[in-house]
Amino acid sequence: MSLIPATILTGFLGSGKTTLLKRVLTEAHGQKIAVIENEFGEENIDNDILVADTEEQIIQMSNGCICCSIREDLRATLQLLAAKKRKGLLDFERVVIETTGLADPGPVAQTFFMDDEIAESFLLDSILTLVDAKHAAQQLNDRQEARRQVGFADQLFISKTDLVSPDEVQSLQHRLTHMNPRAPQQLVHFGEVALDQVFDLRGFNLNSKLEIDPDFLKEEDEHHHHDHAHGEHCDHPSHQHDHEHGHHHHHEDDVKSFVFRSERAFDPARLEDFLGAIVNIYGPRMLRYKGVLNMKGTERKVIFQGVHQLMGSDLGPAWAPDEPRTSKMVFIGIDLPKDILLQGLEQSLI
Repeated sequence: MSLIPATILTGFLGSGKTTLLKRVLTEAHGQKIAVIENEFGEENIDNDILVADTEEQIIQMSNGCICCSIREDLRATLQLLAAKKRKGLLDFERVVIETTGLADPGPVAQTFFMDDEIAESFLLDSILTLVDAKHAAQQLNDRQEARRQVGFADQLFISKTDLVSPDEVQSLQHRLTHMNPRAPQQLVHFGEVALDQVFDLRGFNLNSKLEIDPDFLKEEDEHHHHDHAHGEHCDHPSHQHDHEHGHHHHHEDDVKSFVFRSERAFDPARLEDFLGAIVNIYGPRMLRYKGVLNMKGTERKVIFQGVHQLMGSDLGPAWAPDEPRTSKMVFIGIDLPKDILLQGLEQSLI
């Protein structure tokens, strides 16, 4: 049986997760989707699209999708779904996990890697994060969960943009790019999103679509020099000036990203030692990190990525003859020691 793709849907309270999910479930795409809800209540999937009452753990929906609430842990629920599918008791093609608005998506993502039984049945496709344009600035300032949700995202959907000015939207986008440059951003109106922006994004697939988007890096890099020029912690009046122009990346978000690039090849043993040590110390604060690396001893790209303490790498396609062999890595985390990381990576080159 081929692996069942799973999507994690996250976002702070009121950001529009359920609206998006309802749209995905009720659209006539002919796909059978199993939805796992972290909390099952009035505010979640409305009962009008459910067939049975909510006493059962697994509910068949009127459109052939199924829905279940997590009474036990996620692992048990996923195992139950996979077992029922194998026995032909349930028919579904993919799973969407809607987390609570206060959830950290990290442990949910880790379930797919830590547990062999789950890894044999499911493939984590991506983490989608909804951001409420009206309340995001406050939420990102006040709540670490909101910042972590942004840091983990493979795709960011910004909702409720009709309730704020274009400047506020631009300012929010600028801030989100600064926090997570690798997640494309899309403005959504009442959950109207094309399915190809929701499913099969392969954010966690080491070999597919993993070329880090060069434009995101370039933009992040420019912001970066911009920051650097001012100094990250200074209270120069130009920050006020920035603020008026809608650039809010001086909020000192603890979730930040940075990029490492080098034309020199990595020494595989040195890099492995360094990353192993870093992950050991800072793993819980490392939300997402990934890269396309030029390694000594192979003509192929080495693709690597990780979540918290879990890291994986794989051989990608060969470097093209005329292609510059540039290693690119992006790290997204909470108060990561950028200088130590950059210096260690530099020392891992040949």
